[in-house]
Amino acid sequence: MDQLKQAVDTATAIKDAVGSVASTVASALGKDAKSTQLAGHTVEDPQKGNVITTNFGVAVDDTDNSLKAGERGPTLLEDFHFREKMTHFDHERIPERVVHARGTAAHGYFELDESLEEFTRAQFLCQTGKRTPVFVRFSTVLGSRGSADTVRDVRGFAVKFYTDEGNFDLVGNNIPVFFIQDAIKFPDVIHAGKPEPHHEMPQAQTAHDSFWDFVSLTPETAHMIMWTLSDRAIPRSYRTMQGFGVHSFVLVNKEGQRRFVKFHFIPRLGTHSLVWDEAQKLGGTDPDFHRRDLYEAIEAGAYPEWDLGLQIVDEADEHKFDFDLLDATKIIPEELVPVRRVGRLVLNRNTDNFFCETEQVAYCTSHLVPGIEASNDPLLQGRQFSYFDTQLTRLGGPNFEEIPINRPVCPVTNNQRDGFMRQKINKGRVNYYPNRFGCPALADPSRAYVHAPVEVHGRKLRARGPKFAEHYRQATLFYNSLSWWEKAHLVAAASFELGKVDDVGVRERMIDMFNHIDFELATRVADAIGVQPPKAFAGEAHNQQSPALSQANTAKDSIATRKIAFLVAPGFNNAQLTTVAAGLTAAGAMAMYVGPRKGEVKGDAGSTTCQFSYLTARSVMFDGVVVVGGGQHVAALSRSGECKAWINESFKHGKPIAALEEGVDFVQSLGLPVVKLAGPGEALVADQGVVTSRQPVADLLDFGKALFNAIAAHRHNEREVDSVPA
Repeated sequence: MDQLKQAVDTATAIKDAVGSVASTVASALGKDAKSTQLAGHTVEDPQKGNVITTNFGVAVDDTDNSLKAGERGPTLLEDFHFREKMTHFDHERIPERVVHARGTAAHGYFELDESLEEFTRAQFLCQTGKRTPVFVRFSTVLGSRGSADTVRDVRGFAVKFYTDEGNFDLVGNNIPVFFIQDAIKFPDVIHAGKPEPHHEMPQAQTAHDSFWDFVSLTPETAHMIMWTLSDRAIPRSYRTMQGFGVHSFVLVNKEGQRRFVKFHFIPRLGTHSLVWDEAQKLGGTDPDFHRRDLYEAIEAGAYPEWDLGLQIVDEADEHKFDFDLLDATKIIPEELVPVRRVGRLVLNRNTDNFFCETEQVAYCTSHLVPGIEASNDPLLQGRQFSYFDTQLTRLGGPNFEEIPINRPVCPVTNNQRDGFMRQKINKGRVNYYPNRFGCPALADPSRAYVHAPVEVHGRKLRARGPKFAEHYRQATLFYNSLSWWEKAHLVAAASFELGKVDDVGVRERMIDMFNHIDFELATRVADAIGVQPPKAFAGEAHNQQSPALSQANTAKDSIATRKIAFLVAPGFNNAQLTTVAAGLTAAGAMAMYVGPRKGEVKGDAGSTTCQFSYLTARSVMFDGVVVVGGGQHVAALSRSGECKAWINESFKHGKPIAALEEGVDFVQSLGLPVVKLAGPGEALVADQGVVTSRQPVADLLDFGKALFNAIAAHRHNEREVDSVPA
């Protein structure tokens, strides 16, 4: 606020056809549909009358649980069914990633503010003030490389820390939980979410029968589904998106003491989202919206920052919660374990070659450094195998670590010499250990990665811990914690997604799942998708909330990097435009000019250069709009359908709108219900994020303050009261 006031003062203001074909052909030929010869090929429907088997024909009685040493023990490498299923899945796509294909990345650093030596021996978390290089990749999960950025989807948030002790990869998402509890189910959830196999539709969205069929039959997805139906699945920017490690990891200090930890990245710009209509329009207007936004911000020197926060739980307290710390479908509510902010992540350099860096970077959850270990979380245990295995296909073999973007900054010395894509040329005649030369030698335990000695016992079985069986309490907690407008958006999202589902049985099962979460939610969605409303759920219900789960409670005290569009036409009031733009720029916002053409547009006393024309830009690309005065200028805007649509669309999307002098008349002429005029000598009126004033340029301080607050709020959802269905 002080920045804007000062600037105003100094600038003088301010997203089963094969079976059907097989049946049709079989019927025509009088053959069983299970196996039909057609033009030299066998068309099979393995789903009818058969059981699941391995690829070598062994029948499988459980494909939902990996083999563990005890219910809560680690996953066993001898589980051939898990390995086969996961390996096949990992190698299904080449060369793009099976998941997270669409993404972008940037370089930066992590700086530690508070030493965690009490909890871990990982040096990058112990040396206060130390800057560790990082490479961060953001992504969508389901879409192909050619899909749009703004689809409703989980976003990847993967951080590679190039520490002095080796690379540590924290491969997370923008949502703190996941759909499934055991990695053996990962191929299933992704197969269900990907385009349906018989026609390869739809791309980059889950609004189809297969996905919701899987969800409706898999109760453990309930919590994650609430997050993905919320605005969290359509972030405004990668820069205003939270990141989470998802799993419980383990910190180990020098004394061998173990503690559980969850990692959080909290954006300093606040956590903000698009609205659904914006996301859809951006998919056509600018399908590269998120990658462009990140790239341009860094190029402009507006480096995005996140705080790294940790939730740390003593090993002795592992079982004190009503959920299991090893369950990736659960959060630790901040009311139970506060988030401890220990440092900051800064992105300050764009890539030089997208393929060499962003496309070839290989993140592996098994990339750990001394002092950080994987817990027995069965989803994380499976990822330990899967991520490394995937790179063997994507990047041509076992030497993917030698690609420059993947190389550690510390020395690498081992006995590896051969394999596809080998780049390093080693000298010497020894590639085995032990050898008569004694090199390379084994490291001292104080420097080496030494697994903390933990007792492991239990029968070999396919099962999960007893607390894994509860699926709805935290889904209800999340829904209870949302503001009224976030709940409205979630209901609309569920209605859209399930409205695309043809199978009525799937829709009915989803309403039953929602009813376990919240009766009102289930009732509202049932009405929207043509399903009988449920009876009030007779089971356990609770009214617990966690304010940290609502975006309504995020930071709203800055306008840094917000893109504000100035609609201009010949004859605009140059003094007003210059003054307001200067004030916004001084506070860290980006003033962008949109005119009838790209290039120079003359005002009443000077000119400005427009970066966009009405044809090449839409309101969905910006965070707000300003219309300055000028009779000729406003008359031209009033004749432009694009400009009228711009204001109306901005209002619909809850964005701040500002107008001065004759610009007020233009905004008022569009019938926006909340605009109230402030005449000469009258107090400024700002209502629902619409800021209007007829004050002269010299008296724009109040206007500047109101505009700053309107932009900092990000979105004015109070406008939705009359437009959101009850």
